[in-house]
Amino acid sequence: MGAAEEGSDKRVKNEEYTNPFDDPVENDSTDSLESSWFTPKRLLVLFCVINLVTYLDRGVIASTGVNGVPETCNSNGECTHGTGIQGEFKLNNFKDGILSSAFMVGLLLASPIFASMAKSFNPFRLIAVGLSVWTLSAIGCGISIGFWTITVCRMLVGVGEASFISLAAPFIDENAPVTQRSAWLGIFYMCIPTGVALGYVYGGLVGGAYGWRYAFFGEAILMLPFVIMGFFMSPLQLKGISHDKDATSNKSLGSSHFSRFCEDVKSLLNEKIYVVNVLGYISYNFVIGAYSYWGPKAGYSIYHMTDADLLFGGITIVGGIVGTLTGGFVLDYMNSTIPNAFKLLSIATFFGAVFCFAAFCFKDMYMFIVFFLIGEILVFATQGPVNFVSIHSVDPSLKPLAMAMSTVSIHVFGDVPSSPLVGVMQDKLKNWRKSTLILTSVLFLAAGIWHLSS
Repeated sequence: MGAAEEGSDKRVKNEEYTNPFDDPVENDSTDSLESSWFTPKRLLVLFCVINLVTYLDRGVIASTGVNGVPETCNSNGECTHGTGIQGEFKLNNFKDGILSSAFMVGLLLASPIFASMAKSFNPFRLIAVGLSVWTLSAIGCGISIGFWTITVCRMLVGVGEASFISLAAPFIDENAPVTQRSAWLGIFYMCIPTGVALGYVYGGLVGGAYGWRYAFFGEAILMLPFVIMGFFMSPLQLKGISHDKDATSNKSLGSSHFSRFCEDVKSLLNEKIYVVNVLGYISYNFVIGAYSYWGPKAGYSIYHMTDADLLFGGITIVGGIVGTLTGGFVLDYMNSTIPNAFKLLSIATFFGAVFCFAAFCFKDMYMFIVFFLIGEILVFATQGPVNFVSIHSVDPSLKPLAMAMSTVSIHVFGDVPSSPLVGVMQDKLKNWRKSTLILTSVLFLAAGIWHLSS
């Protein structure tokens, strides 16, 4: 591992920084600033807002105002009607957990495809196509008539998200100032916890006031301007990607894409630092994914929170903003290298796990809030560094695929199984405190994996 780290470290230090906004790709008029509104900072803001809306959806589907509660009956046979999606479609916790993870099916299938297509089609236009699918799917969630229809729409939400998560981070990394790359990535990934937290609040307010369906309609309206912008504004190109203009006219386009994709995946798997980094990220996301989905319900059960959506949303917003920004700036201050990133990942995750575990041990709600907030700040400090490693431990031409496969992996092996598994565990234990303590213990595994690479 030492030799591999040294090689990747040199790659980061020696990587020549180029800015497509200042140095357009030769013979590619779409990258010229003469007719473009974009600057690096405007692109960062644009992608941050899109990321915020994308993850708003994750909070919405988990909020009690939208997700709701199932029908309950007492020993006398008297039943109370359920609310939200779970109540209307009469879902048990296992099916409800599947609903939260259904988007991953589309994400799994579409992410590698979009990343591979970036070598043949303009990445900016691919993002616009994906966001169009996302918007239509959000509308579909709002008009769904049962478990299977909303599940299919959740899958299509994943398809739409796939283009954005594969291509946005390489765009940002390529155009950030050299000494601020981790900070810019931190700002971008700060929108993940912030979006989820705002989704809790938004879903609770809109779902409670107008019904859960209107929350999805609102999402679609928020995303629509960015869809229009993606199709009609002058597109940009990733300079690290060689745009194969002849590929689109090749009769064996499908075969060519597949063989090239297989070769690229093989190259990724040979990057040991990248693989180890993703393994730690999987363990980390197993916990964070379950926190984001089951957190409000666990808080309501353990501490009898009257406004669980708002409280968890507030904790996640503060922890996400402070933690993610701090992690990115600290790594830049330490000197953005892969070994330093692994040190920060292991230390922050370990102490974050300690505070989160201790939080669920307290019976007093206010002690829980203090300790869980500190734990969330430490845990979210990993967002900039972990994605910095994913981007800079591979060849520049593989950056979109590296981000795509990293995202697919952390969902397939992380938050996708964690939500239904925690649901099954809770159905068996019927004790949210025990369930959350068992779940939190997995963070120590993530810290250990990253420590071995530091």
